[in-house]
Amino acid sequence: MDARNLLDSLSCPVIPVIVVDRLDDAVPLAEALLCGGLSALEVTLRTPAGYEAIRRIKAAFPDAVIGAGTVCSQQAYRQAVEVGADFIVAPGATETLYRTAQAFSVPFLPGAVTGSEVLSALEQGYSSLKFFPAETSGGALAIRALAGPFPEVRFMPTGGITPDNVSDYLSLSNVCAVGGSWLSPRSLIEDQRWEEIVQLARSTAATSLAMTESAI
Repeated sequence: MDARNLLDSLSCPVIPVIVVDRLDDAVPLAEALLCGGLSALEVTLRTPAGYEAIRRIKAAFPDAVIGAGTVCSQQAYRQAVEVGADFIVAPGATETLYRTAQAFSVPFLPGAVTGSEVLSALEQGYSSLKFFPAETSGGALAIRALAGPFPEVRFMPTGGITPDNVSDYLSLSNVCAVGGSWLSPRSLIEDQRWEEIVQLARSTAATSLAMTESAI
């Protein structure tokens, strides 16, 4: 299922990309980000704790929108759905991933950065795509250029996005959301400085809301 409706429904277009090393950090980290005004989280599967972190966060916050990121195989896709992921994000896409996605009703954001990859996604019925790694793949200028041949496509760029350049992406008409790890710095997580993460999230949510209102 294409993720357009889900992304359009978010009150904040910034999605923190989080890496959970210690399971005990999963729920307080999610709580801090959600309390700060963010409406969706992406938990990457880069660590062994990823699946259980999603399960615990969904149990604690059943109404929150929690996605699984770095999904690179059929098995990972199925496991992410089983633990309750509300959406699936992949850094790229293969025929196997597309076939797996068709077996579930969970929204899927396949990765695409080239014209050929975008065309392949469109052929599979996906017009909402992850653009990764954003900065090293041409950044906001590259995404703006893709709007010409692909006006129907919306991107969620991640990779290299910071508070200094996030506005460059959110200002683009073909960007529906951005993902970033700056909202959950490893140093703050390790020291359990949750209030500082709340403040980071709150500042980001306020900035993105102001940009959204100014664009209306």
